[in-house]
Amino acid sequence: MNIAFIGLGNMGGPMATNLLKAGFKVTVFDLVQAQCDELAGQGAKVAESAPAAAKGADVVVSMLPAGQHVRALYTGDQGIGPSMGEGTLVIDSSTIDEATAREVAEALADYEVDFVDAPVSGGVAGAQAGTLTFIVGGSDSQFARAKPVLEAMGKNIFHAGDHGAGQVAKICNNMLLAVLMAGTSEALQLGISKGLDPKVLSEIIAQSSGGNWTLDKYNPCPGVMESVPSSNNYDGGFLVDLMCKDLGLALDSAVDSKSSTPMGALARSLYAMHSQQGWGRKDFSSIFQMFNHSKEQ
Repeated sequence: MNIAFIGLGNMGGPMATNLLKAGFKVTVFDLVQAQCDELAGQGAKVAESAPAAAKGADVVVSMLPAGQHVRALYTGDQGIGPSMGEGTLVIDSSTIDEATAREVAEALADYEVDFVDAPVSGGVAGAQAGTLTFIVGGSDSQFARAKPVLEAMGKNIFHAGDHGAGQVAKICNNMLLAVLMAGTSEALQLGISKGLDPKVLSEIIAQSSGGNWTLDKYNPCPGVMESVPSSNNYDGGFLVDLMCKDLGLALDSAVDSKSSTPMGALARSLYAMHSQQGWGRKDFSSIFQMFNHSKEQ
């Protein structure tokens, strides 16, 4: 099977690597040449453009920052829809708004190209380890086609519903994750300010009623857990600015459905403030530093 992979950032690069490890023939494209070169060193073919990557591919996988990038890639005069043959499967793993996912699915159907939205959860570590969770929106037959490819990059594959459903489930997850990360950071900083060892406090909470994923897998306090962004100057993870974007999508959906999301709104405000303080290009767990009054930000 020939796979084209477009978008080789912190998440896309490791995902493409795992497709290569699984034995797929992978052609890659990214606007950053260095990221293409890294995949070329692992056996991928590098295309000179997105349409060139998609031409002749059985499956096209994309991992892009936002909805406007996905729309530009697949639709309109400059879109790659005409470059793909009938029966091609598109798997878009970007986190975008549900309306864009449906719009792209409808546009590609005109070319007889299948589309699923398949946003991911699990972070950079999950992408590297091939243990991501994929949340898929599409028809039953499209999900069945996508599943073998997704299994090469992830551990848990869920079919959320029709087109756009994957995006809805993902933004619900990320809204809760942001709330948990902010609350965990606040609690840890309170304990530290009263003289507790953050590692000991983390272990206590993790085994108590406050236990959650951020403590078990992604502790925001530097030095508590190895191989997470907090112990790497908050580099190499899921950016604060991207979390702001996802929280914005969640609030847009809340307005659209007349849902009450006060905790999500507060998390969005906190992360926006954190970004304005210069942390936008750092991992979202750096919200821990917002509650740290012992040093300048």
